[in-house]
Amino acid sequence: MSQDVTRIVVFDTTLRDGEQAPGFSMDVAAKLQMARALDALGVDIIEAGFPIASPADSEGTRQVAAAVTRPVIAALARCRPQDIEEAGRALEPAKRRRIHTFLATSDLHLERKLRITREACLDAIVSAVRLARQYTDDVEFSAEDATRSDRDFLCRVVEAAIREGATTINLPDTVGYTVPDEIREFFSEIRRRVPNADKAIFSTHCHDDLGLAVANSIAACEGGVRQIECTINGIGERAGNASLEEIVMALRVRPDRFPFDTGIVSEHLFEASQLLSRLTDEPVQSNKAIVGRNAFAHEAGIHQDGMLKDARTYEIMRPKDVGQSAEQLILGRHSGRHAVARRAEQLGLALTPDEIAEVYHAVITMGEHRKSIGDNDLRRMVERVRTGHTTPA
Repeated sequence: MSQDVTRIVVFDTTLRDGEQAPGFSMDVAAKLQMARALDALGVDIIEAGFPIASPADSEGTRQVAAAVTRPVIAALARCRPQDIEEAGRALEPAKRRRIHTFLATSDLHLERKLRITREACLDAIVSAVRLARQYTDDVEFSAEDATRSDRDFLCRVVEAAIREGATTINLPDTVGYTVPDEIREFFSEIRRRVPNADKAIFSTHCHDDLGLAVANSIAACEGGVRQIECTINGIGERAGNASLEEIVMALRVRPDRFPFDTGIVSEHLFEASQLLSRLTDEPVQSNKAIVGRNAFAHEAGIHQDGMLKDARTYEIMRPKDVGQSAEQLILGRHSGRHAVARRAEQLGLALTPDEIAEVYHAVITMGEHRKSIGDNDLRRMVERVRTGHTTPA
């Protein structure tokens, strides 16, 4: 890695924020399987669960902590003694552990949800960080709804959390409300105004309610953030979290604009995505960037022609760089002759120019009634052309 490139810590919360979203819950065995995949992927921190939430969540965190030894294992806890104590117990087997404690700081949350004053909030944060430090030197504090919090009060909170020993400060965009320019300036200002800001790593945790989670996460890095919290496939509360795979590849593909990189082994991205889909029985959106089945698929004839000549004409990264299949030329009503000929050749069917013309016509005709045409369909078309039966059915 170039000396001019800044290393970003990847904090994966697939097993916590992702898993608590409707439809994505995982049992202990599934969490263990996913945690091992995240380990192989190279994430720096795995947030394994919210132990106080349930005995199963606590046990899942404990088993991940015992089985996965390379990354830091984190557990979430509210700023309450019982939460922090349970997180500490669940993390006992971990070789490297982090307690991640949080409390809302926006006036909306304080007044309407928690019904406490700013001073009570500040006191709870100080006590929680102090207690968490009794279990580990690695303590993260998150100011829930930070991007909608009063900045003067937020600066007081951040300064106090760091003073008490928090080594990571997470300022989440809890409801996906902010935009890139705003979050960049937000982090720059907080870091500038907090006297002891240099004693902690700042983190961003963006939700995707406006479809801006990835863009906001990268903009936060430009504002001085050095940890990004994200999930595989972008799963999470409501519209989800920032997508790990999109962040990683955006940084990898555009180093000219983003002088940041991660320790992620990108070739394992598709494998991790597919595993999560199987474990949760939730399919990945077909046109999902990086890991969707159409991310490197081409049906339009113009695109297929360009791909056959030079893949860079329509692909800004190589499928193998993220673990996807090398070439996906989809046959359908938009396909071109070159793609039909290439697929036939790959199937061991050497066609004459006249045969290519007839088979191509059959592909287009069938494509008017079918979403896609498989290899067996193509074989049958070739056979019918060669025996003089040119109708595509």
